[in-house]
Amino acid sequence: MPQGPTLQGLSQQARDAKSWPFEQARLLLDRITRLRLTDAERDLAAALFAQGKFAEAVQTLPALAKPVVFQCGYGASGLPHLGTFGEATRPTIVRNAFRALTEDAIPTQLIVFSDDMDGLRKIPDNVPNKAMLEEDRDKPVTSVRDPFGEYESFGAHNNARLRAFLDSFGFEYTFMSSTETYKSGRFDEVLLRILARFDAIQAIMLPTLGEERRATYSPFLPISPKTGRVLQAPTVGRDVEKGTITFPDEDGELTEVPVTGGRVKLQWRPDWAARWTALEVDFEASGKDLVDSVRVSNRIVKALGAEPPEAFHFELFMDENNQKISKSKGNGLTIEEWLRYGAPESLTYYMYQSPKSAKRLYFDVIPKATDEYLQQLDALIRKKAEGDNAAQLDNPAWHVHRGHPPEKGSPVSFSLLLNLVSAADASTKDLLWAFIARYLPGATPESEPLLDRLAGFAINYYEDFVKPAKRFRAPTDQERAAMLDLVAKLKALPAGADAEAIQNEVFEVGKAAGFEPLRAWFSALYEVLLGQSQGPRFGSFVAIFGVDRTVALIERALAGELIAA
Repeated sequence: MPQGPTLQGLSQQARDAKSWPFEQARLLLDRITRLRLTDAERDLAAALFAQGKFAEAVQTLPALAKPVVFQCGYGASGLPHLGTFGEATRPTIVRNAFRALTEDAIPTQLIVFSDDMDGLRKIPDNVPNKAMLEEDRDKPVTSVRDPFGEYESFGAHNNARLRAFLDSFGFEYTFMSSTETYKSGRFDEVLLRILARFDAIQAIMLPTLGEERRATYSPFLPISPKTGRVLQAPTVGRDVEKGTITFPDEDGELTEVPVTGGRVKLQWRPDWAARWTALEVDFEASGKDLVDSVRVSNRIVKALGAEPPEAFHFELFMDENNQKISKSKGNGLTIEEWLRYGAPESLTYYMYQSPKSAKRLYFDVIPKATDEYLQQLDALIRKKAEGDNAAQLDNPAWHVHRGHPPEKGSPVSFSLLLNLVSAADASTKDLLWAFIARYLPGATPESEPLLDRLAGFAINYYEDFVKPAKRFRAPTDQERAAMLDLVAKLKALPAGADAEAIQNEVFEVGKAAGFEPLRAWFSALYEVLLGQSQGPRFGSFVAIFGVDRTVALIERALAGELIAA
């Protein structure tokens, strides 16, 4: 995603912006000035920041030139999924807010860290050659053979999938492998520090464990020199001078190995803390279910003499039964399923919205999320044209597009497209565009690329979800009389009547027929004519579907043909 002049000149508005990414960005700016600068330097930085002179501040105070590090993790024992998208999306949103706050003068870095040195504890359900994986169980995933036969290891396969996945969404990131960081020596200094402060780490960890686990727990997971497996073995001896631990290998023989150079890895909470310390991570977002783990890892970081990152906790996604989304259960949506029915922008919008509130992640949220995104995008484009930077920065679409929104949105809502597909029984985009072109003279898929993409999503969603659930009903006597009146009103409309004029006629017919509340009239139209309980603004539907076709649709419904069909 390109960065450019749209991030310049926004610092004043960013200081006042109320959206959650800017709240986090301001906390981050406070963090780096507190940790990197002396009292006198902080005063100077504050004075320069207040004037929007961030580039000058970085030139004057070299400590500010070190990148602010955002981090997210990936479990390399499985393929990338919807949660992976969210893990990368949230820090990217905060990172972009920080760039706007500091006018892109202070460098930033997003590290996507693959936990590919973890032992393969569970064989995934969605891979071939499970028997081969079973033979490699408990080895680091970068030592497990690739069941697809494409890469040197299962970890390498999943890492390649991860990078292709992130690249397809335009994420800007630095990839890091746990295997590489351990084996290259990048973690050696922290590993030796943990060895030296072993008792302090144990004092933090043991109270969090059950009695049986406490008896054998060690922050170090040795990798057996004999079998190559990651072992849950107790540390029965330590030599700080030599930098080694002693443990019982799988055959029971006591074995001494260095804690450096990739001969051991850390249990996950100490590993998290070591990573934050070694990579000097400033920001990490995690789910509400990891609040206690973050607290424990923070204590370990402090025991290592470092400062924990700013933590942002988001609520979890729930499935249609209000159960927590789980990879092992396979409930909820996959990334492929969302992208069959909705644009990536709508998914990012859904991830952005209300991160502190639990949200359902099921098929029926896609149309609403898509239309809300389109409404926000339209509002953002208007504010951008008006030069209203302050309003732009608190618009979700600004964050969805990382400060670089498109020049135009979609002139037709997703819900309207769904109902057009339903009424016209349009099975291809070409059929759908025949109606769209009548409503928007001169419009083409090339001139309206977002609308064209939405048309494809609408057809998929209709075929898979709307069509199987359609239930037409006969009108009541009151509804029949009102629909006959509506037919007469529609036939009397002047040629070329717009959506607003049509909506007024529909509204007046409902009032005259005595519907109370008036929304019962619109519900009747949707249920009798479209076979569903909700729909778009009816005047807009008629304008795009065509007055004559709408009249014919009403007459077919009144004749009972829709129920029969």
